[in-house]
Amino acid sequence: MKISEHLEVLDAEGKLLARVAEAAGPQAKVATCPDWAVRDLLKHTGAVHRWAASYVTEGHDDRLPLGDAPDLDGAELVDWYRQAHGGLVATLRAAAPDVRCWAFLPAPSPLEFWARRQAHETTIHRVDAESARGGAPSPIGTEFAADGIDELLRGFHARSRSRVRTQEPRVLRVRATDAGADAVWTVHLSQEPPVTVRGEGDGGPAECELSGPAEHLYLALWNRGPIPHVTGDTTLSALWTETSGV
Repeated sequence: MKISEHLEVLDAEGKLLARVAEAAGPQAKVATCPDWAVRDLLKHTGAVHRWAASYVTEGHDDRLPLGDAPDLDGAELVDWYRQAHGGLVATLRAAAPDVRCWAFLPAPSPLEFWARRQAHETTIHRVDAESARGGAPSPIGTEFAADGIDELLRGFHARSRSRVRTQEPRVLRVRATDAGADAVWTVHLSQEPPVTVRGEGDGGPAECELSGPAEHLYLALWNRGPIPHVTGDTTLSALWTETSGV
């Protein structure tokens, strides 16, 4: 996806998150994050937006601590979140394509990283807000969902902190059934961080396959919903659910 496309999603999803949070109320419990109420969700996501924007505006080349959110609640907190989100969108839209700053996942450029990462960060937390309000979550585009699966598998879980590990080598396959022939990922599990390749890998059978529409699979892999369909060894799908939290 292009930077402009990620920014369109980021813009729309943050505005929707604010509206949903406002409707749910700050005290509503977030079903997908049981330790949080909506006020915690807004403070976290707003702080992340400001943290992300600071890299682009100030050119930091090392990881910075996530700043604290102000002691606000109710309408004032929602307004603070809207300002944080709007500031991030404006910062990324105004940034030079060759801006240099820290990023924590591989990407063609820091700007592409931050646009993609914040689009997915905001989408997942919008789903969290909707779980507090109740009712079905708003739809997620197929291409964007497949992009998020790729970021999660080949980005987050390639890092040393991934806990998705097995004592013996195992193979897990992930297939988005509505996103085209290349929306397949083969995940090689071992005592080391997972190694994920796009496609069927060496063509050999996987011991377990997680499949379904990209939107549902995206949410499931982020532990925001059930895995649509599992074939093969269900201990590997259980392993994902139990250890994949980022």
